[in-house]
Amino acid sequence: MRSVKRPLWAVVALASTGLSAMASAAAVVPAPRDAAFVNTFREIVETDSSITTGSCTAVADKVESRLRKAGYGDSEITRFAVPDHPTEGGLVIVLQGRSMALKPILLLGHIDVVTAKREDWVRDPYRLIEEGGYFYGRGTSDMKSIDAIWIDTMVRLHGEKQRPRRTVKMALTCGEETSGAFNGAQWLSHNRRALIDAEFALNEGGGGLTDGKGLSEGGKLVVQELQVGEKAYQDFTLTVTNPGGHSSQPVPDNAIVTLARALEKVHAYQFPLQFNDTTRAYFARSGALRGDATGRAMVALAANPVDAAAEAVVNRDKMLHSLLRTTCVPTMVSAGHALNALPQRASANVNCRMFPGNSSAQTQAALVAAMGDPSVSVEERGKDKPIAKAPPLDPKVVGPIEKLAAKYFPGVPVVPSMSTGASDAVYTGAVGIPTYGVPGVWGNPDGDGIHGLNERIEVRSLLTGRTYLYDLVKTYAY
Repeated sequence: MRSVKRPLWAVVALASTGLSAMASAAAVVPAPRDAAFVNTFREIVETDSSITTGSCTAVADKVESRLRKAGYGDSEITRFAVPDHPTEGGLVIVLQGRSMALKPILLLGHIDVVTAKREDWVRDPYRLIEEGGYFYGRGTSDMKSIDAIWIDTMVRLHGEKQRPRRTVKMALTCGEETSGAFNGAQWLSHNRRALIDAEFALNEGGGGLTDGKGLSEGGKLVVQELQVGEKAYQDFTLTVTNPGGHSSQPVPDNAIVTLARALEKVHAYQFPLQFNDTTRAYFARSGALRGDATGRAMVALAANPVDAAAEAVVNRDKMLHSLLRTTCVPTMVSAGHALNALPQRASANVNCRMFPGNSSAQTQAALVAAMGDPSVSVEERGKDKPIAKAPPLDPKVVGPIEKLAAKYFPGVPVVPSMSTGASDAVYTGAVGIPTYGVPGVWGNPDGDGIHGLNERIEVRSLLTGRTYLYDLVKTYAY
């Protein structure tokens, strides 16, 4: 998770009295604790898979061992890595279905995590510690919880009396957390497309949100989100060069000043408003649930995208503003070579999150036009980035999600959402595999330490998510 992957429903959960009232009547169905499942979760959490100090390949080794014990053989297990990145390997598991007419489904997950330093954490980040109704450890929320559920699902499906009608595949990959690293999902999409071929894929990015406290602390689950689409991530390098000279004799043409003026224009530029089916549904449904001025503006804007007054209200919320357009923001700068010299070079990184359907070339052209200065060069940092494609709100996918959610999370609405960030879904979506971020597990509005300190997941969230997602996969597969 290189960024926030789902809209911050805390805005809705804390502002909407109507939604809180709905949640107060809801009771999440309890789920049993399974020792084998918790042990799987423990094993992968306690295996450091950060790119700096750990190994995804080591996680894949342990997952393969568990699946072989469950009965999977050589023909069903594919390991992959590249020579330059031996510790960033992954694996694909294929459980062949009975029907050759039905296309497979793919369970997608990244097994790498953000690096964690023991001295910064209250608890050892690479030990699974249960405390106060939560499991603590790096990757517990992002995303080894869902990885463990996918592994457990493949084990349980293999043990069923009858094989599923539809083939079920699981791909666990590395590289999602580090831009520029070897990305397993991208590699599989480009090099082993047939191996992961599927009618659709289930991934991270969706999930539930509480009203501010975990259910074990007396909180309520207020929403479940189905992620249907996300933005594409792209960095651009802006560079200004200059002959430089002695700082005692300044000249008007200063690389730092020129770059600063260009960045001011980037900062001021606003990309045009865009809607797709997912964001229009999100604005209409979640706006109606809010019941406040922002909610009314959301509903109005969904009905009429040229309503300038409604857009002005919505734009006050940074998350909603970002859902409506491509965004670009300066994130890093570097300039000069000596304290007593005129700068010969000044550069900056501009990070863009591109609305589905927009290419890097289009975004680059917009930046160039906004700056209006040919002395500022603009270069893509990541070449050949795929264009983000929002999958359809397909009833065959959405229907079972909503039906099972009504069973497991009665009274809790399921809302389609688009992520302002990016995940590996951009790679599978680009090669024609519609990829959805599933509901099921839930978190708190504070983010539960994802990418930060003391990451955690509520025990009830993990266990209930396991039962919900297993039933969901079975519904699709059988």
